[in-house]
Amino acid sequence: MTPIHRIEFPRIVLVGSNAINEIAEVANSISQGKTALIVAGKKTMKIAGEQVKDYLENAGFNVNSFFSEIADSKSIGSAQEIIKENKANLVLGVGGGTAIDIAKLSSAREKIPFISVPTAASHDGIASPIASIHDADKVKSYPTRAPVAIVADTKIIATSPHRMTASGCADLVSNYTAVEDWRLAHRLKGEYFGEYAAALAIMSAQVIMENASVLKENTESAVKIVVEGLVSSGAAMCIAGSSRPCSGAEHLFSHALDRIAKKPAMHGEQCGVGTIMMAYLHGLDWEKFRDSLKTIGAPTTAKELGIDDETIIKALTIAHTIRDRYTILGENGLTEEAAIKLAKATGVID
Repeated sequence: MTPIHRIEFPRIVLVGSNAINEIAEVANSISQGKTALIVAGKKTMKIAGEQVKDYLENAGFNVNSFFSEIADSKSIGSAQEIIKENKANLVLGVGGGTAIDIAKLSSAREKIPFISVPTAASHDGIASPIASIHDADKVKSYPTRAPVAIVADTKIIATSPHRMTASGCADLVSNYTAVEDWRLAHRLKGEYFGEYAAALAIMSAQVIMENASVLKENTESAVKIVVEGLVSSGAAMCIAGSSRPCSGAEHLFSHALDRIAKKPAMHGEQCGVGTIMMAYLHGLDWEKFRDSLKTIGAPTTAKELGIDDETIIKALTIAHTIRDRYTILGENGLTEEAAIKLAKATGVID
């Protein structure tokens, strides 16, 4: 007998120019009442949150707002309190990773639906059933529920800095090494491996690499490709029931940098550089990944990340300790000597 495997997908996905205009209709089709909470940053509230609030209020919703610049336990708890006090029926995350992660986890804990309204295409959290939460000096991934709906207005997202879109591309490219790690864990540790989830994750990455020359500009057509890739990547995680198809050793490396770097780069940027090195360890064509990232405009070296060589090496040596997940780094990780050799071989450090 096989264990029961629960799969939940977003029910509604709107991607395109002025998609935000449909937010009230989407909310009405999902919510069991007329009280909503918008979670946003102060900047993203101005970019899109105020429009969302106006549309909802014109449709008869009572709308509350919660602002936070960091997704941590305190922010999650505060959002939950607002949901309880106002008996909210719906939560909308408007912004990038922080707002969406807070909205995703607080709504799941209060058992009400969540709508993802991204203002940037910087990582696959806009569609995934995983929330990344800061806990002390660590970033922990919490399994939660995928958004019931995603409203991605490409006109708004195209106004975000290209760096954010390039980061989203790099996060998608990292699916290649994540799937290789997943296969490895399946072969060596007997871990569950899902062919469909893996294939979807790889397809999402392939589309990005095949369109690298198009994605070097923040046009609406380019943004649409990236957003659809992020949505399909999120769907791969929904099918797998975990972040496995989209998070391997390259993500452990990124989380290690978040922990020890004085000023970490963006999540997807760090994952992209990690992908180059992990592809090398897996015996993949690492130069192909590097070249695609270069074309898109994503960092491929420590210098471009703005992180010193010593921190890169340290992150490589501690990455295997970040979480209990078997990857190409093994159970004992890399020695300092091996880490230096790897980073130099791939040109990440000089």
